Amino acid sequence: MAKTVYLLVGTKKGAFIFSSTLQRKSWKLQGPLLKGAEVNDVVMDTRNGKTLYAAATSYWWGSNVHMSKNLGKTWVQSEGGVRFHENAGKKVERVWAVSPGREIEPKTMYAGVDPGALFKSEDGGKNWAEAQSLTNHPTREKWSPGAGGLMVHSICLHPENSKKMFVGISAAGVFATEDGGSSWQPRNKNVLAEFLPDKYPEVGQCVHHLEIHPDKPEVLYQQNHCGVYRSDNEGRDWTDISKGLPSRFGFSMQIHPHNPDTVYVIPEEGAEFRAVPKGRMAVYRSTNRGKTWQKLTKGLPSKNAFLHVHRQAMKVDRLYPHGMYVGTSSGQIYYSRNEGKTWSLLADYLPTIYSLNVAGA
Repeated sequence: MAKTVYLLVGTKKGAFIFSSTLQRKSWKLQGPLLKGAEVNDVVMDTRNGKTLYAAATSYWWGSNVHMSKNLGKTWVQSEGGVRFHENAGKKVERVWAVSPGREIEPKTMYAGVDPGALFKSEDGGKNWAEAQSLTNHPTREKWSPGAGGLMVHSICLHPENSKKMFVGISAAGVFATEDGGSSWQPRNKNVLAEFLPDKYPEVGQCVHHLEIHPDKPEVLYQQNHCGVYRSDNEGRDWTDISKGLPSRFGFSMQIHPHNPDTVYVIPEEGAEFRAVPKGRMAVYRSTNRGKTWQKLTKGLPSKNAFLHVHRQAMKVDRLYPHGMYVGTSSGQIYYSRNEGKTWSLLADYLPTIYSLNVAGA
């Protein structure tokens, strides 16, 4: 069993690594890493040692996936870059998410990009190939960029069936493949798109975050621009579970690592004011698949805290009891060692936090 917990932080000004023992009482900081780049995502792949992958965008050099095998001391970029075919007429504006493949495919990596595309590497991130069947989907003309762009931001792999995976795209919706990426189906039935003339279209929904649990992979959860939803049949239709929350709007979502019926969200006021309601920071938990919600606030700021949490900036670890981590756009990280019952400030004064990931636990 791992003896160190790593909290990997992607920010507007590079990446940071916090490390701690399994007790998670005190933390050591390393960074900033990849100075001069915006890091939208940074993950640790432990299938072959400890390899860091960072989705980094430079004002001068563009966007790419960077790799480090020595915990960030040195980095190399993917050899061919994350790029469309030269005749595609498209350019990768930003790599938003990078994700390791399954344990049975130790050299496979995935990357989600703007404009609305998925890339796959089968050589540990050295070279990347576009999933053209998704890029060229027949509904593509109905996709439109959200406030952050047209992006693949959520990559969910079915843990048992290597042919199945799900992606979340803003603003296009949830798409699924059952044939290893040869074809994709939109799965957005009963999901509201209140900003469109057709309120329940086939595609065009603005999914903000999508999650799957390895113990119950037929169940998906999403935080959407227009509500919180659960699907019990791999996204073929969705149930609105927003009742009891102070807002239908938000970005981040997590599932309890050991109980797929327990989920966490952080509601925000709305699209015009992206901050927690009334300046009171709170994480909401449901232990019954979204039927009811409880407010977790102890240790979180409760007055004049107009905080925003990006879609990838809430994570859980896999310890007992599990830990929770929330990063804000104003540079704070709050964490809990007891499943959200009480919270502490782990870090302050960081750059705008885009993403958090946990490794080693």
